[in-house]
Amino acid sequence: MSASTPSGEQETTGHQVTIDDVSKTYVSSKKYVEALKPISLDIDAGEFVSVVGPSGCGKSTLLLLIAGLIKPSSGEIRVGGERVTEPLTDVGIVFQDHLLLEFRTAEENVLLQTQVRKHPKDEAKEAAAALFTQLGLEDAESRYPKQLSGGMQQRVSIARALIHDPSILMMDEPFGALDALTRAQMREDVEALWLAKRKTVFFITHSVEEAVGLSDRVIVFSTSPGHIVDELKIELPRPRPVELGSERAFVEYSERIYARFREMGVLK
Repeated sequence: MSASTPSGEQETTGHQVTIDDVSKTYVSSKKYVEALKPISLDIDAGEFVSVVGPSGCGKSTLLLLIAGLIKPSSGEIRVGGERVTEPLTDVGIVFQDHLLLEFRTAEENVLLQTQVRKHPKDEAKEAAAALFTQLGLEDAESRYPKQLSGGMQQRVSIARALIHDPSILMMDEPFGALDALTRAQMREDVEALWLAKRKTVFFITHSVEEAVGLSDRVIVFSTSPGHIVDELKIELPRPRPVELGSERAFVEYSERIYARFREMGVLK
């Protein structure tokens, strides 16, 4: 059975991702490195879930496992009810590095994926234009990556990840290389895009405030080998302002996560 799930209208109910007792151990030079202890987690369709934890705790490993890019050492992952046994085609992935091709314009970078997938050219260009408008990139289509700011480069990479209308958007520290002001604006932009499209989002970050500010639910990881030490349902009204720092509930959520890091010795 193929692990790829059909594209189409996004469901809004039921589990989109099921992670059942999944672990990962890497083997290198006859050494075994345990990256993830057994993890079980469900992610609902249309839910925005963030994973926050210290460096090297296996957050990115979990993303690669869900996407089918690496295989678990134990357990099972199901996406759309089907077991993941190969790389998924119905996901969009955004990394910390924008990974844009320097010799292609912003529009050409976004359309590259549709060309590989052999999507109709006119429909792809129409979809790209809509994404550029949603992401505030109307004047960027004909520019090359080196002519764009860091924030604009990441917006283009998000458009590229969404151009084929995936059911799941996966983001691995997408704002990590940006300055503080651009990072705050990107957080607002991503929330607006999520509210408009209601994609299932799996978001990895080191920022507690970013996780709380964006998410429906925050998963807190331990130090390596990673496992889940806490899970918070974030009940804050949307859209959420960038300046959440003074909100009592925001402070309480953040302090609970920081308390977990202090318990683990990550913070002293």
